Amino acid sequence: MTAAVILAAGQGTRMRSKRVKVLHEVAGLPMIEHVLRTVAALPLDETVVVVGAQKEAVAAVVGGRATMVEQPGVLGTGDAVRRALDALGPSTRRVLVLYGDCPLVPVDLLRSLLDAPSDDAATLVTAELADPTGYGRVVRDADGRLRAIVEEREADAATRAIREVNTGIGVWDRGWLERVLPDLAPHGQEVYLTDAVAALVAAGAPVGTVAARDVERVLGINTRAELARAEATARRDVLARLMAGGVTVVDPATTYVDVGVEVGPDTVLYPMTFLRGRTVVGEGAVIGPMTTVVDSHVGDHAVVVQSVVEGARIGPHCSVGPMSHLRPGSYLDRDVHLGNFVEVKNSRLGLGTKAGHHCYLGDATIGHHVNIGAGTVIVNYDGVAKHPTYIGDEAFIGCNANLVAPVEIGASAYVAAGSTVTHNVPAEALAIARGRQENKPNWVRTRRERVSGPRD
Repeated sequence: MTAAVILAAGQGTRMRSKRVKVLHEVAGLPMIEHVLRTVAALPLDETVVVVGAQKEAVAAVVGGRATMVEQPGVLGTGDAVRRALDALGPSTRRVLVLYGDCPLVPVDLLRSLLDAPSDDAATLVTAELADPTGYGRVVRDADGRLRAIVEEREADAATRAIREVNTGIGVWDRGWLERVLPDLAPHGQEVYLTDAVAALVAAGAPVGTVAARDVERVLGINTRAELARAEATARRDVLARLMAGGVTVVDPATTYVDVGVEVGPDTVLYPMTFLRGRTVVGEGAVIGPMTTVVDSHVGDHAVVVQSVVEGARIGPHCSVGPMSHLRPGSYLDRDVHLGNFVEVKNSRLGLGTKAGHHCYLGDATIGHHVNIGAGTVIVNYDGVAKHPTYIGDEAFIGCNANLVAPVEIGASAYVAAGSTVTHNVPAEALAIARGRQENKPNWVRTRRERVSGPRD
């Protein structure tokens, strides 16, 4: 049996963050979530995650997908793996060691690692770097056989000139690990897992390597700059997947789509589009430019332009924007039109309903084929609580109307422009709730003379 051990105990001081490193996001997911999803695609029997700093927050992401083991303090990778071995089942013989800050490791690389000869005491992933600064160097003998891994702080000038580095990813024989780990000499308080390589070689155990072809995917993230590079790599992967599935991405350099997003074929994504979280976009839709959609569903052939959509559901053939804002709980049925500067919150708009200009629609249930005039405001908040509004099918709400909730507008009713409605309006009635207009002839001249005196 084979287990995965994910090392996720480090604080990540070079990130300069109060948040533990493995919880920083890449393409919308915490780094450790990427690693867990990769592990789930492999033929493994159990998973252990070693946690330290902010263990509760890390455990909340991991959930029930792994056994959690705590490493108190900064005691090194060797100590972390030793603690993980104690948590494994007795039948586990091989251990795949991964890092929670290395989110983009290809599944195929790990499969090839697991296919390495089972009689090897260890098989490690190495990489050639133009600038190996900061990484442990892979030291080989004249015949190319691996002899040791030397951390940079322990290396002399000749060793530092080596460009082949250890990525930290590897498969280890559990029995050999349990044999050599207790005897590794500490470096200060830390025990390095990499020191186990020299110990295995000295004991005559075979140690192999697998070279990573795509180097940027196997190196850990330690700084904000490295986080940004990983984000760019992940984004390219997502967009390549979408384009292969029939999505048009007009400008990949300015389009940002999270890993968990789904987009149907023949949809067009224009520049400066952000699709975040658990968003799903149907077929033949048009999104952007300058649009953000978060945790929302956009139906087939819908159009969303220069708008923000959060936690909402947009039906087929709807049009939204420019400059609209759909807040959580909003639901647009088929063929709904929202024009410029329309805000919807926790409301349902029925089939074919239209709100073309400058409206706020909150906590409302609006029927089919309703016309919402420009400047309409649903006054849903009284300073203490939110209240509902109901508007029946085919109602007509005139411009600059205030509907003071709780209130109900009946089917096919009309609300005159400029009205402030505080009582229910029966079906097919006309509500006029405004002061009667009065024109006073010569009022301006009279006022002027009263203030300034008569003109010559």
